[in-house]
Amino acid sequence: MEQRYSRQTLFAPIGEPGQQELQEAHAFVLGCGALGSAIAETLIRAGIGRLTIADRDYVEPSNLQRQQLFAEEDAVHGTPKVVAAEARLRAIRSDADIVPLLDHVDGSLLGRYAADADILLDATDNFEARLLLNDFAWKHGIPWIYGACVGSSSSVFPFIPGRAPCFRCLLPVLPSVNETCDTVGVIAPAVQITAANQSAEALKWLTGNRDAMRTKLLHTDIWHNTQVEAGISRLKKDTCPTCGADPVYPSLMEETGTHYAVLCGRDTVQIIPAAERQLTGEDVLRVAERLGTVGKHNTYFTEFEADGFRCVGFSNGRLLVHGLKDIQRGRKIYHQLFG
Repeated sequence: MEQRYSRQTLFAPIGEPGQQELQEAHAFVLGCGALGSAIAETLIRAGIGRLTIADRDYVEPSNLQRQQLFAEEDAVHGTPKVVAAEARLRAIRSDADIVPLLDHVDGSLLGRYAADADILLDATDNFEARLLLNDFAWKHGIPWIYGACVGSSSSVFPFIPGRAPCFRCLLPVLPSVNETCDTVGVIAPAVQITAANQSAEALKWLTGNRDAMRTKLLHTDIWHNTQVEAGISRLKKDTCPTCGADPVYPSLMEETGTHYAVLCGRDTVQIIPAAERQLTGEDVLRVAERLGTVGKHNTYFTEFEADGFRCVGFSNGRLLVHGLKDIQRGRKIYHQLFG
């Protein structure tokens, strides 16, 4: 395999020195859906030294149209995305150092697994997760590559602490309604062009070609054949709580107690137990068995029905209640199940 990266090192801006830097680098990818799987495969094939992938979800049939690391068997078994991705990536490159994280990502998890990363890549589907990544990046001085796609459109920008305004400067108030893949759909070419641009920015940074990185936000619509670059330097705010004069990094402020949230673009309530609760996968299985509604069950999660809703309980006690947007109803179901 000594010729594995020969075509990449022939590319003058990378060369042998850049390849060596890449092989010593650590990239953290937040999300393992459409963007995350494409980015992960690109970086693994390019020779990244270590790749950490974090995602809380499992493979479903609707993912197969655009999420390139997964197969029908993964959807049939409901394999966690990071588990399926790791298996496929190791088949591509057996010496790869891959760290899969099947969990909800918060500031504490980022602190444990991403503090030594050389770059962070956004493969999420919601603004809250991006604000979390943004705060972590600025606090630790790590660049992160924003990427978003929906329908046929794509947006990409490298957020580099000290060089540009941060993501929070661009979004002082989160929009109350946002188009998502679940509401307006998405085509695979929009995913691929987004992931390709994000991966290119990552390669530039990791191989020492930092002056070649984008300085303007790129927006592309692959269906309507449009491409626009927008300067954002004037949007920086001195009062920004992330990149301003007195940063407090609000998205990293630790939450206490049980956490309830509606997942972006999905009719699903997520419940994360308080740290002191210590629920396990065995606890979830016992509850499901008492209800007599056990569906899929494996090392990672148990699927069951409760109060007319499809529920998925993970090995760390995290619970998804599908078909529901009402947090209070989700809270009630959770307490009915686990007290």
